[in-house]
Amino acid sequence: MSGPGAPLPLVVIRPEPGNAATCAAARALGLEPAGFPLFDVAPLPWQVPEGRFDAILAGSANVFRHGGDKLAAVRAVPVIAVGATTAQAAIDAGFTVSRIGEGGLQPVVAELPPGSYLRIAGEDRVDLTPPEGVRIETAVAYAARRSPVRGALAHILCQGAVVLLHSGEAARHFADECQRLEIPRESLHLACLAPRIASMAGAGWASIATAPERTDAMLLETARRMCQTV
Repeated sequence: MSGPGAPLPLVVIRPEPGNAATCAAARALGLEPAGFPLFDVAPLPWQVPEGRFDAILAGSANVFRHGGDKLAAVRAVPVIAVGATTAQAAIDAGFTVSRIGEGGLQPVVAELPPGSYLRIAGEDRVDLTPPEGVRIETAVAYAARRSPVRGALAHILCQGAVVLLHSGEAARHFADECQRLEIPRESLHLACLAPRIASMAGAGWASIATAPERTDAMLLETARRMCQTV
């Protein structure tokens, strides 16, 4: 258990390779993160929908990490990526990135010109509301499989910690695991990447904070303040 005035431990539960990257960035801020991936991302069988597309909508780097050989059929289609990490994954996979958005896919979709777009996504995804004249076809190319909270992580959580939540699915799964193991929510502080994630975590936590921008850097800065001040 942390002593009086000692910073709370930081727990990172996102899947690899993001877990290791977030932990490395946290250490660069002077934090001592504990990495416990609670998800394993795996590819799913998928097909490219028929038709011509003006752009690919990509909300995660997992699109290009797990899209497999089907991506070759749309490699000439420019990518609209959410965030720099997703954009870099697209470039590494041989795609051209036409735009990098922030704050999730919906703000990007709201500004799209009329046309036809291909969304390559995971099994767990946010519903999008396109404007008039924008048609979006969705192909599900990967899924995040849940893992349970086990002994070492459960022990840390029971002592009190700041937990990073990068997705709504992570929020739901983490809340369910705390209930299953009877880990007291009032000992845990949640740092969430977006307001939707915070709402999906539910109530009863010691505190919940949302990053001012939807970036890993801003999430870690939010968590750093929580570790030092809560």
